[in-house]
Amino acid sequence: MSFYAHETAVIDQGCEIGEGTKIWHFSHVMPNCKIGLKCNIGQNVVVSPDVILGNNVKVQNNVSIYSGVSCEDDVFLGPSMVFTNVTNPRSGVNRRGQYSKTTVKKGASIGANATIVCGHDIGEYAFVGAGAVVTKDVPAYALLVGNPARQIGWMSEYGHRLEFDSTGIAICSESKMKYQLMNNKVIKL
Repeated sequence: MSFYAHETAVIDQGCEIGEGTKIWHFSHVMPNCKIGLKCNIGQNVVVSPDVILGNNVKVQNNVSIYSGVSCEDDVFLGPSMVFTNVTNPRSGVNRRGQYSKTTVKKGASIGANATIVCGHDIGEYAFVGAGAVVTKDVPAYALLVGNPARQIGWMSEYGHRLEFDSTGIAICSESKMKYQLMNNKVIKL
């Protein structure tokens, strides 16, 4: 076996799990999931059928990743955050097959106890703060907080707040990478 699964983890048939991935206590990976290389799936995580996780995805404890969700490489999912997959759930109405899609793009981070309402994509290197409730698409590099989530700034790929000068240029305090803000979009230079 090229990945590690704790003896209490349940991995259903038809899953593809990449080399170096670790799946911890009491987690359940349901049928037909694709989990990339060197991922870390914390304790008590549910990965629903057909979910796709890229390489180096970190899923903290008590996270539910429902059908319709895909995460690209280097995504961080904080403790107890949750995705939804139906916008109008009712116990008495079967909506299987009507799941809305959500994509979390490369390098994005979602904080503890945040909720991502289905059908809303999270842009590359976006940063969703703890407890935020995302009800619309999130631009690349955006920093969102609150309920409903609102954008309060921009973040670098290293997770530092970007301060743009009068020419629209910011430099990450850690990596020294440069970014440009133009037409309410951030690009790395």
